[in-house]
Amino acid sequence: MAEDVFKALADPTRRRILDELVERDGQSLFEICTRLVTKHGLSLSRQAVSQHLAVLESAGLVATRREGRYKFHDLDTTPLERIVTRWLTPEEPEKPENPS
Repeated sequence: MAEDVFKALADPTRRRILDELVERDGQSLFEICTRLVTKHGLSLSRQAVSQHLAVLESAGLVATRREGRYKFHDLDTTPLERIVTRWLTPEEPEKPENPS
C-alpha cells in the first residue's frame, strides 16, 4: 500500500490536485479541472484529471462519494499518517528472551 502512495505522490499534477483538495475538500471533477487551469495553468482534459484521481483513490489518498448525478472527491490523509509515523515512531525491536 505504501508503494501506491509513493507512486501517487511522485507526479506533480497529482500533488497539485491534493493541494487543491486541502484548500477546499469535496470538489467535483469539473471544479478540480477549473482550479488546475486558473491557479496553475494546467489545461488537462477531464479524462486526464479523472485518471489522476483514480490513481489517488487507489492509493487511498482520495475518497469519492456520489450525490445524485455528481461525484465529489475528498482528501484522506490516513495513508500519509501511516508513512510519517512509520519513521517517526518505529516499532521497538523484539528483545530475545533470557533463558533461565
